[in-house]
Amino acid sequence: MSLFIAYFSTTLLYQKRIHSSIEETLIKNGQKMIQIYQSTATSADDLPEFMQNFSGFVPTNIQLYNKEGKPLLVMNKTPIHVEDRNIEQVIAGGIARNIVTGEYHLPIIGLPFQVDEEPYALFITVEKNSVDDEIMNSIHLMYVIILLLGSLLILIAARYLVNPILQLTKATKRMAKGKFDFEIQTKRKDEIGVLSTSFKEMANEISKLDRMRQAFVTNVSHEIQSPLTSISGFSKALKQMKMSEESKNRYLTIIEEESERLSRLSQNLLKLSYLQQEQHPLSVSTFRLDEQLRTVVINLEPQWKAKEIFIDVQLQNITIQADEDQLKQVWTNLMSNAIKFTPIHGKISIEAIIKGDYSIVSITDNGIGIPLEEHADIFKPFHKVDKARDPSVKGNGLGLSIVKQIVDIHNGKIQVSGDLGEGSTFKVTLPRSFM
Repeated sequence: MSLFIAYFSTTLLYQKRIHSSIEETLIKNGQKMIQIYQSTATSADDLPEFMQNFSGFVPTNIQLYNKEGKPLLVMNKTPIHVEDRNIEQVIAGGIARNIVTGEYHLPIIGLPFQVDEEPYALFITVEKNSVDDEIMNSIHLMYVIILLLGSLLILIAARYLVNPILQLTKATKRMAKGKFDFEIQTKRKDEIGVLSTSFKEMANEISKLDRMRQAFVTNVSHEIQSPLTSISGFSKALKQMKMSEESKNRYLTIIEEESERLSRLSQNLLKLSYLQQEQHPLSVSTFRLDEQLRTVVINLEPQWKAKEIFIDVQLQNITIQADEDQLKQVWTNLMSNAIKFTPIHGKISIEAIIKGDYSIVSITDNGIGIPLEEHADIFKPFHKVDKARDPSVKGNGLGLSIVKQIVDIHNGKIQVSGDLGEGSTFKVTLPRSFM
């Protein structure tokens, strides 16, 4: 469409400029013819012959009219059709320009002059030239070639642009069916290349999350089924068997422990769901963070004392504004994890310092550690670092997700460091004033 518009626009502009230039040349040539005749001719009878002979020296076509509007000279080359109103205009002494005729598309000029005080009208135009026709034909052919070649190049370019999008479309359809085994080949660095790279990263993350979800469903099913089986089995045993009071108490204790285990799992699921909502009201208060950490350590004393773990506490006096209950959940989860994965006679260090407007709490253990490649995923829901954990240790992969959600809604950040076999350090940075 742009090419067609350009074609017609340039044609009109070309014709307008060329016609204007031709008209000026015709006026000069016509006036020169009239001046030569007036300076050399002796009578009006010689006028038609003179004009005819003169036109043979220049590539022009002329017609001559007397005051009655009758033609005195009509060239046999290509007759010019001139309307009566144009003849009358010139006989009256005016110059006729922009004469449009159906048969002749070149400029026609009408010039007035007098011989023996008698008015005459001279109409002059250029003679059609085969060279001009060839030039115009060549221009038209050039436009056709440009159109065909440009269309071919546009198709090639469009294919180059569309091909990655087609790959993305196919990949999207596979993702919609839950299939993530696809490759998007691209070496482009432009916006489409960035889009393809981002799509691949998104697909990898979704695939990883889907695998974690499937593993979580399996783990939760097992976590639920195992205590339910125990509760059901021991409940039936209590109903059907005659046993000592000691055996009954032991069975009842197992049922109680398994029920609490189910309750913890349910609470964690509800807590995570609540924290992931866009609206989660906080009960902000001012309290001593160091005292809260000491309280958590004391509350978990039965767990770390049973493994004879040494607790090293280094806390500055820190006052903070935050949701006290939710932060207590953070320290409880992090400390519980540290105790779980620290060996007997191990060591856990807890440090809290003030740095500018922030409070920084670090919890370090000398347990088995977390592989570096797992650091980016451990805070995602359902994630469990199986190869870095003792199989006997039970967990559902929700504790650190809950910690991350709570820290995020307090405008803080949590980081993990340490590699497999080197222990782990969790550092939580929180603004001292949440308001």
